[in-house]
Amino acid sequence: PGNIRMMRGKVLSVKGRDFITATRVIGAGNLRIMFKHLVPNCISPLIISAAMGLGTAIMAESTLSFLGIGIAPPTPAWGSMVSDGLPTLGSAPWISLIPGLAIMLVVLSFNIVGDALRDALDPRIRGNS
Repeated sequence: PGNIRMMRGKVLSVKGRDFITATRVIGAGNLRIMFKHLVPNCISPLIISAAMGLGTAIMAESTLSFLGIGIAPPTPAWGSMVSDGLPTLGSAPWISLIPGLAIMLVVLSFNIVGDALRDALDPRIRGNS
């Protein structure tokens, strides 16, 4: 629902701009306006939101697996790997630390990619560089 509301707001703001009115005046149909003007101007927030959402989804799955209510035990999951290594944390900390570091690096990577996409696709930031 959050992404849908974001896209609806973006479409409504772009739809009222002058270049859409000018395109309509020269006789362009609804499909042409939608695919040539609305989609390219509105898709970047959705791409950024998806990149940021992947990190959140990985953290949610890891948390649920750590608590034992995630993916079934025969299937490997980072959260269950961290949980399995807790009893040996004093003698063999790498059993929990390596999956924990993997979670951290992957989530951080998705957040950096999302931030870079925002910088690359946001026209307000792109114009100031």
